[in-house]
Amino acid sequence: MYDLMSRQISYNLTPVKELLIPSLEKLGVMLLVKREDLNHPFVSGNKWWKLKYNLQEAHQLKKDALLTFGGAYSNHIYATAAAARELGLKSIGIIRGEETKPLNHTLAFAESCDMNLHYIPREAYRKKTEPDFMEQLRNQFGDFYLIPEGGTNELAVKGVAEFASTLIKEVDFDYLCLPVGTGGTMAGLVRGFSGRKKVLGFSALKGGGFLNDEVKTLSGNPFDNWKIIEDYHFDGYAKSTSELINFIKEMDGQYYLPLDRVYTSKMMFGVFDLIRKGFFEKGSTVLMLHTGGLQGRKP
Repeated sequence: MYDLMSRQISYNLTPVKELLIPSLEKLGVMLLVKREDLNHPFVSGNKWWKLKYNLQEAHQLKKDALLTFGGAYSNHIYATAAAARELGLKSIGIIRGEETKPLNHTLAFAESCDMNLHYIPREAYRKKTEPDFMEQLRNQFGDFYLIPEGGTNELAVKGVAEFASTLIKEVDFDYLCLPVGTGGTMAGLVRGFSGRKKVLGFSALKGGGFLNDEVKTLSGNPFDNWKIIEDYHFDGYAKSTSELINFIKEMDGQYYLPLDRVYTSKMMFGVFDLIRKGFFEKGSTVLMLHTGGLQGRKP
């Protein structure tokens, strides 16, 4: 990623795996999975690309602390804590909601990376972008480099767009499917593809219609080759049903494909369902982006 303080986070080219699902093969759609969950042990999936230029910027500004936001199951909190530890930086995580003991795996890991976890009520959390709130944080924690919730900002979109430009040369596909939380990764892909391919984002949030505006604004281009699908959130962020859990177990047991219950499993379930419904043209190739977050498999 970037050499800071004589330490380095490295990126590894990840494999593309074809999924041969008997019940889907006869429908004439080729299924591929890009295993971005394997690009780094801790700063994995889309988080690597979203943090890349933010960490460079923190270095250039001579900041020695990162501050960011997230919920109790935030992949971004987990990845930022790991990146900060590996690069010798301090980290502060502003966590939505009250502290609950024992900590879940995500927050316990962040704490083990020496991230300073600071919990705030949900009502106050909604004000996290307001100037007065930000001033309070700077008074409390001193000078820091701010990374928004989910890591989504212009530098994150730039990093993902760079990934998109390499992906389109590496793999031949018609559709790219990915889970969506804040819209930053999808915006970067839309920008990087520059109107080529079709991009389908599967909202992990209930009521994710606002993501359309987010992607449009963040991508900064007029392309219409993308769509947000809101039908597979399974009751909302970090929530799941027995149907989804059984799907995760099937993918793990039969196809050796680990999925988390927050993001990637919901996207993949949705893709399978759309194939059965005839959404994709026969002969098309669907590439599913595994965006990591496998720590979400643990309680």
